[in-house]
Amino acid sequence: MNIITQSFKIKTKGNTDILDITSEIQKIIRDSNLKEGQATVHIPGSTAGVTTIEYEPGLLKDLPKAFERIAPENIEYAHHLTWGDHNGHAHVRAALLGASKTFPFSEGDLILGTWQQIVLVDFDERPRSREVVVQIIGA
Repeated sequence: MNIITQSFKIKTKGNTDILDITSEIQKIIRDSNLKEGQATVHIPGSTAGVTTIEYEPGLLKDLPKAFERIAPENIEYAHHLTWGDHNGHAHVRAALLGASKTFPFSEGDLILGTWQQIVLVDFDERPRSREVVVQIIGA
């Protein structure tokens, strides 16, 4: 069993920016020369997360609207009083989405559905440079 950890940077626009990171993760898996295993994708930080979605224009509008209904941006969060900033919604949304997901791979390829892509969702209120950590366990 081998463990390989790689990372890459990606620039975001913030405000529930959704970025397809599938190809970067697939490249890391292929470059590892491992054939079978699992890749854990982790977004360090507390205002972004990772999930899967069909990366198409309709859902790129629907997902932010869903998060706005669940954790609205323009309400008062105790976090605002603690830190003097206004990204409490970003912390709540990221906590609900989760910072990590694990994906299986076989023959060096991610095992994803036909319309399934891995995405980073940045909820912060400003553009950011995010690090994506990919840890592969496999043989």
